Amino acid sequence: MRRLFTTAQGHIMSKAKGKTKATSKTTTTPAEKTETPPLPINLDKSGNIAIKILAKPGAKQNGITDIGLEGVGVQIAAPPSEGEANAELVKYLSKVLGLRKSDVSLDKGSRSRNKIILVSKGVSTVEACLEMIRKECDS
Repeated sequence: MRRLFTTAQGHIMSKAKGKTKATSKTTTTPAEKTETPPLPINLDKSGNIAIKILAKPGAKQNGITDIGLEGVGVQIAAPPSEGEANAELVKYLSKVLGLRKSDVSLDKGSRSRNKIILVSKGVSTVEACLEMIRKECDS
C-alpha cells in the first residue's frame, strides 16, 4: 500500500515512488504569453539603433516599400556601383529620420543588398525610429 501526502506547493507525493502529481493545473492567460514580434529595428550592444535594410538599387525614386521581419525594404534611385547606392541610402534614411548624414552609417553589407544601418544619435528609441519609417512607408 502506497502512502500519499501533500506538499506545501499542493503536490501529491507518493512515498513509494517519489514522483509528484500536481493537484491543480496552472493556466496562463494570453496576456502573460504576449511576446513582442521580432522587428527589423533593434538596439545593438553599443546602444546604437540598428536597422536591417533590404536595398533595391536602380529604382526611379527613393522610397520605403515595406517593413517586414527580414528588414525594411528601401528602393534607391542610384545604381549599385562604386558605392553610389550606399551613399544614397544613407542620405535618404538620414532625411527620413530627420538626422544629419554623420549620425547614420552603414555597418554591414556594403556589397550586399542586405545591409545594417546604424543610427548613433538623434532618435531616442527604437519605437520612435520605427514610427518615422512607417510614416514614410505609408506616404
